[in-house]
Amino acid sequence: MKETVQEYIQRIQGKITGKKPMQVQGATAEKLAKLIKGVAPAKLKKRPSPEKWSAGEIVAHLADAEIAVGWRMRSILGTPGTPIQAWDPDAWATAGHYPKRDVRKSLETFRVMREANLAMLKTLTPDQWKHFGVHAERGEESIERLVGMMAGHDINHTEQIEQILKRKK
Repeated sequence: MKETVQEYIQRIQGKITGKKPMQVQGATAEKLAKLIKGVAPAKLKKRPSPEKWSAGEIVAHLADAEIAVGWRMRSILGTPGTPIQAWDPDAWATAGHYPKRDVRKSLETFRVMREANLAMLKTLTPDQWKHFGVHAERGEESIERLVGMMAGHDINHTEQIEQILKRKK
């Protein structure tokens, strides 16, 4: 059963309770690199079940999400109150051919985009952290909330990758 938007928000925000979102985001690329280091490409491409993404597909998703959130934040900063389009991650996975992507190239894309986004965030004024866009499904989202959501998103997906890679087969 698919979760509602509100259930998703609560689950993702719950993952960052007591954590510093910028620190979580700053550590994710290295954590992913450690998780996939030395893992056979076939294991990184193996789905835990037909409807679930493989570890490699999750890393491809993280790379695309980082590109998208970078655009969202820059749009909000340039035009506060701007509409923020939702996206369907499964449609992006299909259209972007996630199963065919090289996981290490996806990780490198993620790392470079994350570094650029964190560098930009470190320059923001306190007022700019409060700037928001209006997400099509989640309503008003400030830069501050987006950063927290992405940190929770990171934790969610690194946990998934850890679970997938722990499996024997």
